[in-house]
Amino acid sequence: MQYVARNYDHLLGMEGFSDTLLKNHFTLYNGYVTNTNKAAELLAGMLAEDRLGPEYAELRRRFGWEWNGMRLHEYYFDNLGGAGSAPGTGFMAAVAARWGGFEAWKKEFLAIGAMRGIGWVVLYKDPVTGDLFNAWINEHDVGHPAGATPVLVMDVFEHAFLTDYGLKRADYLGAFWKNVRWAVVESRIG
Repeated sequence: MQYVARNYDHLLGMEGFSDTLLKNHFTLYNGYVTNTNKAAELLAGMLAEDRLGPEYAELRRRFGWEWNGMRLHEYYFDNLGGAGSAPGTGFMAAVAARWGGFEAWKKEFLAIGAMRGIGWVVLYKDPVTGDLFNAWINEHDVGHPAGATPVLVMDVFEHAFLTDYGLKRADYLGAFWKNVRWAVVESRIG
């Protein structure tokens, strides 16, 4: 299976994100797609040649990093471009049921995003119970709740904001928030 990088050029010109930052971020994402394909190809060759030793094991572990880097960026870019759109009633009801209201959920989500360190903030849906919960993902391949569905994904690695905001992460969080494409977020709740 060959993965194909998606085109996110429609996000260029988005308020709060320079084209330079976005183009750099798209290049990074394309690298994850390329490396996912390379790792998959190498793993298939090693399997066919019955070379299943330490090199195979390490590459198999690396595949998770590359694949999750690819997918998390796709979730992230897909939920951007909302230009001030508002959350739908389904989303509002879902967060109200869990947090008592939108503002309480938003406060927690952004507080996680403001934490020191690199990673991701993800609002997940538990497919078993239907519950929503916010989570911090430190590295692409570590800490994902098994089976949980990402609903809203925010990249808080430095490459997502340093070019435009330097160390002012709070300003980036505000720009992200203004650009959430709520229709996409709502569609992920299902």
